[in-house]
Amino acid sequence: MKKLFILLVLGILGLTIYQKGKRVSIPKTKLTKGKETIQTILEKTESAVYHRLKNSLKRAGFASYPQELLLVALKEERILQVYGKRETKINLIKSYPFTAFSGDLGPKLQEGDKQIPEGIYKITYLNPNSSYHLSLKVNYPNEFDRSKTTFTNKKKMGGDIFIHGKAVTIGCIPIGDLAIEELFVLAQKAMSNMIKIIIAPRDFRVRKEYPIIPAIDWEEELYQMIEEQLVGLEE
Repeated sequence: MKKLFILLVLGILGLTIYQKGKRVSIPKTKLTKGKETIQTILEKTESAVYHRLKNSLKRAGFASYPQELLLVALKEERILQVYGKRETKINLIKSYPFTAFSGDLGPKLQEGDKQIPEGIYKITYLNPNSSYHLSLKVNYPNEFDRSKTTFTNKKKMGGDIFIHGKAVTIGCIPIGDLAIEELFVLAQKAMSNMIKIIIAPRDFRVRKEYPIIPAIDWEEELYQMIEEQLVGLEE
């Protein structure tokens, strides 16, 4: 009986350890609280978004959502412009003011500098479970950024740059919740084509003077590239 009791205790103890081990081994991704998908966000927002956007789309010459988008973020003006492409024309659909801002004029150089990047980027994915309502991922650092860094460990350049909702930022571009819902839907309709985003220190179509950035010696190269991309876009 004593041996049977010991075996029973050991069996219970072993089962308890096994169950705890199973819980510990659950991948972190399985513990994510966000349950939204792009599709569920569309189901919740698309009707209201189209109602808000239809006049802007019509004025820009679009009968429905454009299949191609171009985004322009202007740091000094603190404006995000959304353009639609149709055949050879690129027309402004809507402008959204930044709801917060961090850093100064000049590109992002390292993790924690609170700078909004500057350059020619693209949107890599849509995040329906953002802590800031919804968000669009910007592919900083891009090839140009990496070619200019002094870090051998590229992770020190930072990352996780998004366009998102709410009114807080430490290097991203926040535009508020209603605006990010509109941009999220517009971007989803155009994600089959690459969505380019030009992030400029200022609107070189209006003020051509390049900012002087003491920390680097390649700002003229960067700003010439940005200015060339802005030429031809209506304001």
